[in-house]
Amino acid sequence: MYGKAFAPEYQGSLTTLSVNSSLTDVLAEGTARLREAERSGQPGEVARCGLAVAEAQRRLGLVHDADRSWKASYRAARDAGDTAAMAWALWSGGTLARQRGGFPLARRLLGLAAELGERGGDIVVRGYSLAGLAETGRIQGDYAAVGRLHEQLLAEARRRGEARHTVWALEGIAQMHRNTGAYDRARELFEEAAEIAERAEDRRGHAWALRGLADIRSACDGDTEGALELLTRAETICRAMNLSSALAYNHKMRGNVLYRAGRHAEARDLYRLALSEFGAMNEPRGTALARLGLVKSLARLGRERTETLAELAELADALERSGLRHAREMVARAQAEFAPDTEPAPAAGPGAPVGGAR
Repeated sequence: MYGKAFAPEYQGSLTTLSVNSSLTDVLAEGTARLREAERSGQPGEVARCGLAVAEAQRRLGLVHDADRSWKASYRAARDAGDTAAMAWALWSGGTLARQRGGFPLARRLLGLAAELGERGGDIVVRGYSLAGLAETGRIQGDYAAVGRLHEQLLAEARRRGEARHTVWALEGIAQMHRNTGAYDRARELFEEAAEIAERAEDRRGHAWALRGLADIRSACDGDTEGALELLTRAETICRAMNLSSALAYNHKMRGNVLYRAGRHAEARDLYRLALSEFGAMNEPRGTALARLGLVKSLARLGRERTETLAELAELADALERSGLRHAREMVARAQAEFAPDTEPAPAAGPGAPVGGAR
């Protein structure tokens, strides 16, 4: 049985904030409380409020501000001698590093956060930090290394009845199944995640689950309109909460759905929109995935094959350097698809690997 979802990153005087609070509201409230704590000389409260500020900034795509904020939160927590607050700040920093494509730094910070969380007796930040390590490996395509950790964290979240963490784990495992072609299992897990998130009023988790289901409905069932309807529902949530990153990934997935349906001009426009959104928040992985979709759409719309292959080669090199293995594999498939010694493949239909992980 799961209770109502909560946001453990909203701490101190900000515990009244909801998991569904608009990020702009969180940033405004968190900044006001942070200034009060600074004026009154309360480093522990500075650390806790600074964490909420850093997370709101990160999710809004204000990555440079978020970088300053999590570091300031860590320094305040250290001054206060608050080990758990130090762990939460490191978790935020590690999550930001992953978002910016700094995977080695992300692993280092998240590993330290897990250690400090255990030392400080905060099982929640320990769990979130281990989840961050698992997600870092999943995003890089290292499924064998992190699959067991995802399952372990799912079991722990289920035992505690923690809806938000359960939803996260279900979605991560579902994404790995989807990317390895196990569509039926992926569908089951996304459906369970969507149901738990909706009952627990975890709107962010619900939006991600709807996006995953839209992908399955498009790739496996060929149900374009059904997929687009799910994405529209998810987009409404993203806009209401100002979820910038989730909205960009939603637009990229809409491009995937349209591409599979042969609606290449519409897909091109969505990929361009997503590309601009990812660029604004310095999100290299999303940028690469949107760029791949755009390259393929332009190729279908008559772009010179030599230009297509040149851009794919450039993208492949960038992904090789960044360590995004799964995205690199998708580029390799695109290179084979548009190679000079093959006939142009028909418009991508159900099952075509256009997008991949979130």
